[in-house]
Amino acid sequence: MRRRRLIVVAIAAGALLVGLAAVFWFVFVPNWRPPLADGERYGVDVSAHQGEIEWEQVAEDGIQFAYIKATEGQGWIDEWFAANWAGAARVGIDRGAYHFFTLCAAGDEQARNFLRVAPPDDDALPPVIDLELTGNCAARPPADEVAKHVATFVRIVEQEWGRDMLFYVRPDWEKLYPIRGSLDRQLWEVRFLRRPTDDRWHVWQLHGFANVEGISGSVDLDVMRAG
Repeated sequence: MRRRRLIVVAIAAGALLVGLAAVFWFVFVPNWRPPLADGERYGVDVSAHQGEIEWEQVAEDGIQFAYIKATEGQGWIDEWFAANWAGAARVGIDRGAYHFFTLCAAGDEQARNFLRVAPPDDDALPPVIDLELTGNCAARPPADEVAKHVATFVRIVEQEWGRDMLFYVRPDWEKLYPIRGSLDRQLWEVRFLRRPTDDRWHVWQLHGFANVEGISGSVDLDVMRAG
């Protein structure tokens, strides 16, 4: 009898833990927004994956900036970029453009693709280079070759825009192609629910599971600080 009671208690405790985990993952995480420090504001980063966005509702939900995917590689253009760029501006949301850097194209070709779609705009946020292996092509060139192409891309874009780029560097990229240690640029940090510890962070991506009014499904939630 005692053993049976212990089994029942263990099952109940397990069910409780599963329930708490489900509440944390499906209720708390998508709806949690960290307290903001002085000069900070909430934002999102979006691409064609989000489909059509109701930007008025996004603004009403407290979102004040948006980074919008413009291009990828040497020829790909996000089909929703133009609509998202115009929609964010229409409702007063600060907007910035980002480029997904591929390992299968030269840096100068990628820069030209980005600049055709996102030419210099004094009213926009600094442009972003997105460095990650997830979703990238299968090639894995030598680190020195990759560094040269990234440097070429950044040099061309910064020269045209007249300002420094913001670097989004995922851990998978950093592991194979270390770059953070040599950067003298601000960072777009990725840390799940935890504030960044690197003083160079300008944007903090909390996670990609946020509920935001006006956006179907989940979306990346970000915090930007002044400076």
